[in-house]
Amino acid sequence: MDASHSRRRLYRLLLPLTAGVCAMALVSGCSDSDSAGATATQSASPQTTSQAAGDLQAEYEAVIRNVLPSVVQIQAANSLGSGVVYDNKGHIVTNAHVVGPEKRFKVTVATGEKVLGASLVATYPEQDLAVIKLDNVPSGLKPAKFGDSNKVEVGQIVLAMGSPLGLSSSVTQGIVSAVGRTVSESRTEGGTGATIANMVQTSAAINPGNSGGALVNLNSEVIGIPTLAAADPQMNGAAPGIGFAIPASMVKTVADQIIKSGKVTDSGRAALNITGRTVVDDNYQPFGIAVVTVTAGGGADKAGLRAGDIITKIGDTRVTTMTELAETLANDKPGQKVKVTYLRNGVERTAVVTLGEI
Repeated sequence: MDASHSRRRLYRLLLPLTAGVCAMALVSGCSDSDSAGATATQSASPQTTSQAAGDLQAEYEAVIRNVLPSVVQIQAANSLGSGVVYDNKGHIVTNAHVVGPEKRFKVTVATGEKVLGASLVATYPEQDLAVIKLDNVPSGLKPAKFGDSNKVEVGQIVLAMGSPLGLSSSVTQGIVSAVGRTVSESRTEGGTGATIANMVQTSAAINPGNSGGALVNLNSEVIGIPTLAAADPQMNGAAPGIGFAIPASMVKTVADQIIKSGKVTDSGRAALNITGRTVVDDNYQPFGIAVVTVTAGGGADKAGLRAGDIITKIGDTRVTTMTELAETLANDKPGQKVKVTYLRNGVERTAVVTLGEI
């Protein structure tokens, strides 16, 4: 997931409710020294503490009033999820795994209980994003404001808005736990299997139905689309307080291209331009990626790789599965050069590959 490529198994939106945090951080304040901070904390009156808590509550309420009308519930034939109103033309951005293979949807907006019809514009499973469009735009439909992903910092208070378990217009709160995570989505339970870079990790409680909703900062800006939750394989269940959201910058990049062209024309995602499969060793452990086909004229083809080669390293990073390969390339860019180590007829070789695009 991160630079060390640790691979905790990920599942789609299975986190239990997580207790709220951060109120005390705002109450205690800060100073130039620990001693000054301690003195300020000790001298804070109950009235000051109460006022700080009231200010925070008012801030929460203002954010919810501003953003919740832009978060919708999306019902497909076999799934239920959330979406975010993207513009005043009725475009709604959501996760690809929410829409699945469907073309028509029922949408409930926060401005009324009337169910609206919508159709698929396009889906981009490689980034687990999709755009749908309302048949008729209701009066008062409010597009969300998307924030700057580069300004997202660990410790920021965030609210997750969506329709967990079908409970529309629900809100939970937490903090940004980490940024820059690279995670891979499971293909089970309707997941796309996408490997997504630069995700925002959050402690805000996310449950089934939150997919495609909004992760929002206290400036009433959408900073991400909740997409994944972690599960601990040792505990055989959810890992509390670990959820992931696709950053706003990627959401805007994909949505803008889909709305303009009906598809993603420039993914910005690097690839070797091969198809492959994971192979195992004599102990049935993942060993490398067997090249099945090489795209003619692609990076791997020009570097001399061919079907039957077994890729074992990208640069100095060992790769044993297709998921590891995707995670290793997730932060690279098309046109970048990488050293690929591979086996051909049992003999180790290397090649410098100019990365292509997914």
